[in-house]
Amino acid sequence: SFAYTVAKNLDMLGTDHVRQVRKDCASVILWCAEKATWMAGEGVQIYGGNGYINEYPLGRLWRDAKLYEIGAGTSEIRRMLIGRELFAETC
Repeated sequence: SFAYTVAKNLDMLGTDHVRQVRKDCASVILWCAEKATWMAGEGVQIYGGNGYINEYPLGRLWRDAKLYEIGAGTSEIRRMLIGRELFAETC
């Protein structure tokens, strides 16, 4: 998996070479956050109105997944960072 490969590369490189894998880290966070939100949203669709109430854990999962897209930089900021790193690689 891409996430495990990025984690392995971070372990091997250490903190001195984080700039080399910045794009990969942002890509993993972006992909995981968007997939978690999508999966939780699909679950809410299946549960209907019960997906939003606190008696079911799905509502909490959906709120947490949405927070992953917003917290520590929005998805748009991550896309800008990835684009900047890709542009820097081509120059």
